[in-house]
Amino acid sequence: MTDDTPGPTSHTYFSQRLRLHYVDWGNPSAPPLLLVHGGRDHCRNWDWVATALRHEWHIIAPDLRGHGDSQWSPDGNYGMSGYIYDLAQLIHQQKLAPVTILAHSLGGNISLRYAGIYPENVKKLISIEGLGPSPKLIAERQKKTIDQRMQEWIDEQRGLSGRLPRRYASIEEAFKRMQGENKHLSPEQARHLTVQGVNQNEDGTYSWKFDNYVRAWPPYDMTQAEMEHLWSRITCPTLMVYGKESWASNPQEDGRIKNFRNAEVVSFERAGHWVHHDRLDDFLAKARAFLAA
Repeated sequence: MTDDTPGPTSHTYFSQRLRLHYVDWGNPSAPPLLLVHGGRDHCRNWDWVATALRHEWHIIAPDLRGHGDSQWSPDGNYGMSGYIYDLAQLIHQQKLAPVTILAHSLGGNISLRYAGIYPENVKKLISIEGLGPSPKLIAERQKKTIDQRMQEWIDEQRGLSGRLPRRYASIEEAFKRMQGENKHLSPEQARHLTVQGVNQNEDGTYSWKFDNYVRAWPPYDMTQAEMEHLWSRITCPTLMVYGKESWASNPQEDGRIKNFRNAEVVSFERAGHWVHHDRLDDFLAKARAFLAA
C-alpha cells in the first residue's frame, strides 16, 4: 500500500432487517464502481485495487451479510436470494445504477445473477472466478435426491452450530494461517488481510470476522437451466478472469461461455483463485483496458 491519501470511510445500510457494512473510497463525482468480495472474505481485501482505481472511479465495497463488519444472519441461513437482495438494495438505496461491478468468487456469482435479473442496471462487469462450481461438480450434486441433500445440510448445520470460531493467540498466529491459505501472497498482503479480517475477543485472542455458517452449502438453489437463463440475459460487456493455478473451472474450456452474449475470458499464469492479489499489476492493467474500452 503506497498511496498516502486517506483510506475509505465506513457506512451502513439495511437489508432484510440486517445492518450491513460498506466502505466508500470517495470521489462521488466519478462513475460508480462496486467491488464485491468472495466467501469468508471482507471488503478490505480490495484495498490494493481500490487504491489504484479510486481517482478514476467512485468505489464502494460492501461486506456481504455474515462477513466482515456486516451483521450475521440470525438464523444462520445464507442463501443466494438473500445475497442478491442485499446487492440490489445497496444499488437501489445509493442510486448507483447503471453501475460497473468488479467481483470475486461468491461475489462474482451474486453479481452475475444480479446482472441477469437487472441487465439495464449493470454497465460493465468483471468477474474473477465467479461462476461457481464446475459443470462436473454440479452434475454430481444433482445425482443426489432432495432428501439426501437436506439430510446432509441438516447434519452440516448441526456440526457448525457446535463449532466455535477458532481463536488465535496473536495476530502473528492468524497471519501465518493467512499465509498458508495462499502461497502467492506477499507478507505485506497477508498481514493487511489478516489485520482487516479479524476481531479481537474479550480474552485478547483473535477470530476471523465471518460467520461459520457461511461455510454451509445450501440444500437447494436455482437450477442450472435457470442460472444459464440469467447469464443469457446479461447485456453488458463481461470480463471473466481466471488463474491457471486455481481449482476453478474455466468457462472457455467447460463450455459455459456459450451462455453469455458479450463475454471474454482471460487467464493469468502464476495465479490461483485470488488473481487480483496474485497478479495485481497485470490484473489492474487488464481491468483498466477493459473498463476504458
